[in-house]
Amino acid sequence: MSIILDKIFAHTSKFIAVSILLLVAWIFTVLLQHSMESITALGFDFVTETKWAPNLEKFGALPAIYGSVVSTFLAMILAVPLAIGVAIYLSELAPAKLKTPVGVSIELLAAIPSVVYGMWGLFYFVPIVRDLVGGIGISMLTAGIVLSIMILPFMAAVTRDAMDTTPDILKESAYALGGTRWDVIKDIIIPYAKAGIIGSLILALGRAIGETMAVTFVMGNVHQISMDLTLPATSIPVTLANEFTEASSGLYYSSLFQLSLLLLVISFTIISIAKFYFLRRKRVGL
Repeated sequence: MSIILDKIFAHTSKFIAVSILLLVAWIFTVLLQHSMESITALGFDFVTETKWAPNLEKFGALPAIYGSVVSTFLAMILAVPLAIGVAIYLSELAPAKLKTPVGVSIELLAAIPSVVYGMWGLFYFVPIVRDLVGGIGISMLTAGIVLSIMILPFMAAVTRDAMDTTPDILKESAYALGGTRWDVIKDIIIPYAKAGIIGSLILALGRAIGETMAVTFVMGNVHQISMDLTLPATSIPVTLANEFTEASSGLYYSSLFQLSLLLLVISFTIISIAKFYFLRRKRVGL
């Protein structure tokens, strides 16, 4: 009987795993089918063109791609050190009476809907950014700040859980050999939890690059490429959220689907590179 149950479990698990692959392939196929008119009419110019003018039937995705990548990169730069610092504090430094309430608060932050973050950013961070760095406040910088706050609890929670799996005997042995608390954290806990930390970064990266509602409130929808982070910009999710219901022609509609296809490809590519690069470094001990 146990052999039969084991086989059922193995086949069920295999079916679920294959279903995930088929689901991703199905999504890609649907997006590709709806994008064919744009791909045929615009070709590779869709990716390299900077002008987005639906009234002229001109569609260039480069500003949206630029905005997605830069806002995600900015969010990661801001959130990663904070998240790791919070995780270290909760795992090793916080007194027992603070660990539970702070940990629960971090998890509650992860549960807040993205639209709430967007409205909060619009009415709170936009005036602050406007007063501190100039501009109108609705900008790539504000979007990066709001994104960093959104992804921080994901990274902090997963990283803390990974650090908590470090065996006590390893830490006690390091202390017995004369290691300081900082030595134990950087030489024992972080290396042991490296896979979990990398997993949290990849999870946050995927959340940031595909975020829609929060960024829509604070980034604007201006199709331009600028090194000035205080200017309004756009991203692929922002363009889709603002313009999908306004698509008045077949080419416009197809171009938006091609944008979503590009987002899927960019997300898959960036996350795959990050995953294989960091995990490879972990395997070779770097």
